[in-house]
Amino acid sequence: MSLHWRILGSNVVVILLTVLIGVGVVYYGTESSLGVFVDRIGGEEASRLARSLSRAYTAAGGWDTVDASLSEAGYSYGEAPHEEGSGEGGGESGEGFHQDAVRVVVASEDGRVVKDNLSQLTAGANVPDLDGYRETVFDLAANRPVGHVYVDVNGNFLSTESHGFLSTLLYIIAVGGVLTIGVAILLAAWLSRRITSPVTALTAATQAIAQGDTTRLPVTSEDELGRMSAAFNRMSSTLETQRALRRRLINDVSHELNTPLSVIQLEATGLRDGLQTPEGASDHIIQEVERLRGLVTDLNWLAETDHGELQLTLEACSLYELLAAEVERWQPQAQARQVALSLEADADLPEMTLDRMRIGQALGNVLNNAIRCSEANGRVVVRAKLEGEGAVAITVTDDGIGIEADDLPNVFERFYRTDQSHRHGIGGTGLGLAIARAMAEAHGGTAAINSDGPGQGAAVTLKLPLER
Repeated sequence: MSLHWRILGSNVVVILLTVLIGVGVVYYGTESSLGVFVDRIGGEEASRLARSLSRAYTAAGGWDTVDASLSEAGYSYGEAPHEEGSGEGGGESGEGFHQDAVRVVVASEDGRVVKDNLSQLTAGANVPDLDGYRETVFDLAANRPVGHVYVDVNGNFLSTESHGFLSTLLYIIAVGGVLTIGVAILLAAWLSRRITSPVTALTAATQAIAQGDTTRLPVTSEDELGRMSAAFNRMSSTLETQRALRRRLINDVSHELNTPLSVIQLEATGLRDGLQTPEGASDHIIQEVERLRGLVTDLNWLAETDHGELQLTLEACSLYELLAAEVERWQPQAQARQVALSLEADADLPEMTLDRMRIGQALGNVLNNAIRCSEANGRVVVRAKLEGEGAVAITVTDDGIGIEADDLPNVFERFYRTDQSHRHGIGGTGLGLAIARAMAEAHGGTAAINSDGPGQGAAVTLKLPLER
């Protein structure tokens, strides 16, 4: 069963249960309240009739006028009382007040039947246990009880009106419940369709991405479904970027591998054919092997950062000495490209606890990029300064080819190489800055880059905390 039908079915079940419970509560609550109302009215009617009989008994000096009193109160129905409708001799008060044959029994003080208006008990018979509303009849002159009156012995008081009212109420509630259920089901169907449509679209888009296509989902709201679609679109964009980077990586790595392998092959062939001396061939072969080793090392470092296996060997060391050593290590490469490499930092920079080899690798990657991106007679400067009291900022600035604004957000992504570097024939795999950032973040720091545009150089800043 699809998610749409499961959501719709669940909503329908909840709606039905809610409506049925609501109908039951309203109906039985009204019935209970109506019963209380009928009891109150019945008690008042019994009291009224008892007072009327008391006055009649006192005036007549006995029960001689009991029939007239019952007839005046509307409780005299003649020989054949109606099942429904008013009695023949009913007065105004009774006719407008009740429509059912209400049984009234008048009994003397000694427990003998004086009058049964429905003639179910004969006069003078012993009074059995009777239901209904019981009130005492008094001789007002002597101020003494002379008997009792039982009203609504058979429980017919307002029965037709009560049943009619409850039937009408139940009909109204049922019609309202059906309408409510219909409207609620339509709303539930719309809501379930609205929920499942983005999920269905997401499934189709996911399958399209699995087949290599790129697609986007429409973002039509700002709720969870809208945020899900927006997140999918961001993921799709990232995947598209990663595909492009992977294709670029294949081209770059194949180029990086092909060049040293071709040189090694040429040197080995020349050595075999006697066209190259062993010393010259070995120098070139060793150089190209080192180039291959550097590529493999970069890939290994990247794999460590990917799988969370980057282990730091922390030790206290002088930051100035570390920077000076790195600048000294990269002087030959800078001189070979006729680039001036210098260090501008105070010798009293504080000692820091860090992994000297990892930070050296990060600085080496940044310096390597800066030197290769600088033209002849260019300049690369390494600066370090305290950022407040909690961090040190190490900035490597060059005046080389620069970076376009569109490339700045991506230069720290792995395998990313700018069009500027391609146009100027600068090699590399695009891993150097990604590794440098990973090393800085492993130490609790950050990496950032700035450039004013092509031909304006660039500045890479590694910010490291003084304490970890």
